[in-house]
Amino acid sequence: MLDIAAELHRWTVQGRDFAVATVVRVTGSAPRQPGAALAVDRAGEAVGSVSGGCVEGAVYELCRQALDDGITVRERFGYSDDDAFAVGLTCGGTIEVLVTPVRAGDAVLPVVASALAASAAGLSTALARVVAGPPEFLGRAVAVPTSDLAEGQGDGQSESTDAFERAVVEEARAMLACGRTGPVTVGTDGSRCGPPVVLFVESSVPPPRMIVFGAVDFASALTRAATFLGYRVTVCDARPVFATAARFPEADEIVVDWPHRYLATAEVDARTVLCVLTHDPKFDVPLLKAALRLPVGYVGAMGSRRTHRDREAALREEGLTEGELGMLHSPIGLDLGARTPEETALSIMAEIVAERHGGSGARLTGAHTPIHHGSAHSPRVPVMDFAAMNVFAVPGG
Repeated sequence: MLDIAAELHRWTVQGRDFAVATVVRVTGSAPRQPGAALAVDRAGEAVGSVSGGCVEGAVYELCRQALDDGITVRERFGYSDDDAFAVGLTCGGTIEVLVTPVRAGDAVLPVVASALAASAAGLSTALARVVAGPPEFLGRAVAVPTSDLAEGQGDGQSESTDAFERAVVEEARAMLACGRTGPVTVGTDGSRCGPPVVLFVESSVPPPRMIVFGAVDFASALTRAATFLGYRVTVCDARPVFATAARFPEADEIVVDWPHRYLATAEVDARTVLCVLTHDPKFDVPLLKAALRLPVGYVGAMGSRRTHRDREAALREEGLTEGELGMLHSPIGLDLGARTPEETALSIMAEIVAERHGGSGARLTGAHTPIHHGSAHSPRVPVMDFAAMNVFAVPGG
């Protein structure tokens, strides 16, 4: 539900009751990934999506029912060969959806509200909800901020569950550290030996960062495209006449500094994208020497193939290894036949998206590659076979 945190936080502030359906497992090809959510309030207003349209109507009704009876349910939707017109996914995959009522007086409300508020504020947070296990645990939730869990921040259960909640927090923070969403298993007593409890952990982290080096026309188009795709964009150039807010109105930050000097102090992580568009050796070589030794998600550099060969030779002279040079995407982008700055920006963003999600960049027509990929920065984790378990019903959320 954290993918629609801003809207749901507004609902909780307004005191609205709602039910939220969250995709907790996907098998095969499906239009939305785990964590996708659809929420419905008392007035029937809906936000979000769990399937891109295939099963929205049925899930909407499940939410309305949960609002009425206060019962958390899990439901499975898949394609039926026996009845192709039945409610299901026409893409052939299956999804499992957890429907949770969030109403005044429900034990889950303060936990959900805390996670929604943190996520809506742009803070790193995680929300763990029990989807399978002993009846007394079913439907419970634990909010997991990055700071130490405050006393009583769980869902108001007794001290006997402290070990369980501590174990959940530990597991969820490990997921949150790398921005992963998915299932974890914890014993009822907080150990690995107790009866297993399966929780679905949603991670919400600030938008990934892109740093564009070189305040050129291509950078302006790339900034617009990256902002549209949810990146927080910084433009850096040593020339103050070019690095201006007037030329880059969509950028979140404009920095006037030598690129390699700025990068030495910039905050980066495994999701950070570095795009070097200067194609000037006096900027490129010291910048790429530093960039290719950082734990970032993508480093790309603009230039012709001849420029790339000259750049690689200069970087080798600077002591970079073949492994480090292998991290460089140069010439930057996919072969789209791009001509204009906007087309070039599309080419660059297409390569970044493919790298992030493990795509090949090949045409889908005639290909045998998956259409929906898992995120390259969200490694798959083992999951329990929910389908083999009985659907649970939990009064009061």
